[in-house]
Amino acid sequence: MSEPDPSSLTKPRQRRKAARPQELLEAGLRLFLCKGLAATRIEDVAREAGVSKGTLYLYYPSKDELFKAVVRHYLTEVIVEAGNLADVHDGPSAELLHQLASTWWLRVGSSEASGLVILLMNEAAAFPELAQFYMDEVLAPTHDLLRRVLERGMARGEFRALDITSVVYGMIAPVQFLILHKRCTSVCVATPIPLEPERFLGTQIDILLHGLAIPQPPSEKIS
Repeated sequence: MSEPDPSSLTKPRQRRKAARPQELLEAGLRLFLCKGLAATRIEDVAREAGVSKGTLYLYYPSKDELFKAVVRHYLTEVIVEAGNLADVHDGPSAELLHQLASTWWLRVGSSEASGLVILLMNEAAAFPELAQFYMDEVLAPTHDLLRRVLERGMARGEFRALDITSVVYGMIAPVQFLILHKRCTSVCVATPIPLEPERFLGTQIDILLHGLAIPQPPSEKIS
């Protein structure tokens, strides 16, 4: 009978170790959203992930660093991917805006990660450093991405010149509304005014585009 390959005995442990950062991020997200930043203790996250507190500290040296890693994983990475999509997009800028809105809803808005936005709104005053981190890592890059798309559309003659900062805020407002609406209606037994998020976002983009589009001269009638 042949002896087992020694390397095969370590593979499960290696796989477990490789998966550990993701498990810690998932545990951190669950507890931050459930208990809040102030009430979440690092030992609670370790227990939730099934590891010792010492093991968690090997990956994330503090609760603040764990929270930053959660934000980077669930929000910043989505913005980076959206930026890559914008870089290679060669079609109409209006089409790109629709794709970015759809991507955001699938990756963030419809997931638990959307709760991070509410969490920061609630606890920003108590954690100004983390609020600034969120501004630098999430809000500013989002503004930069949307600004690039709008400038692209204007340069290509697809959009008329408007104050870009104001337009960007106008694009972000429906997203924030969806997050608040989801939070409020999640505890309701019935919602008398149903809302389909993807259709809502598409409609908001269409409304925005009608304001951005350069008016076309009326076609001359041929008698």
